[in-house]
Amino acid sequence: MNRIKVIVIDDERSSREELKTSLKAYPEFELVGEARNADEAREQIKQKDPDLIFLDIRMPEESGFDLLESLDKTPAVIFTTAFDQYAVQAFEVNALDYLMKPIREERFAKAMEKVQAGINRDPSVHTTDRRIFIRDGDKCFFIKTGAIYLIESLGNYSRLYFNDQKAIVKRSLRQWEEILGEAPFFRINRTQIINTDHIREAGSLSKGGLRITLKTGESLEVSNRQSIKLKNLNRL
Repeated sequence: MNRIKVIVIDDERSSREELKTSLKAYPEFELVGEARNADEAREQIKQKDPDLIFLDIRMPEESGFDLLESLDKTPAVIFTTAFDQYAVQAFEVNALDYLMKPIREERFAKAMEKVQAGINRDPSVHTTDRRIFIRDGDKCFFIKTGAIYLIESLGNYSRLYFNDQKAIVKRSLRQWEEILGEAPFFRINRTQIINTDHIREAGSLSKGGLRITLKTGESLEVSNRQSIKLKNLNRL
């Protein structure tokens, strides 16, 4: 296995040093950066493309959740916190793990085992299927992009459909196009983007254009112009 690239993010230097010291006992983990706040962390993540981040939830100005929400691609995350309520929330959003400060050696060892097992079992932690973090009110989700099958415009917001859930997110369709890129994602009309891997069937409309049905049952109309593009992409 390739070494697992790690960034430590915490506003307290003592906490960063504690984690860095603990990581020295695990040679398969490579510390590639550290950050004191969300701004520094964004730059480090962009430059180093880590597989895993240790992330303090409560930081000045922007929290760990704020940071994750701003990323176009989310690494695997182990949250660190000194507050029980944040630990519970971290667990509920399906992070790999969370560590309570001060961090006990045996608890850290269990977290490392979980990381190794997760990456061995799920290659998408690396590159094959990006994960993103979204927040809808008090609900937070880590989502593999492949699980997203439909995005609907709500002005500067959008409704995201994934797995058997949906969430309203403060991102426009244009922003989603930039984040997700092209295939398998395709904008079928002015207000909707679909994941073409989730198309069950497609048929022509009498007035032109296409009607597609997703595997989840939604029936959607593709505009005339976008129907031509979709056929040319051989995504049907």
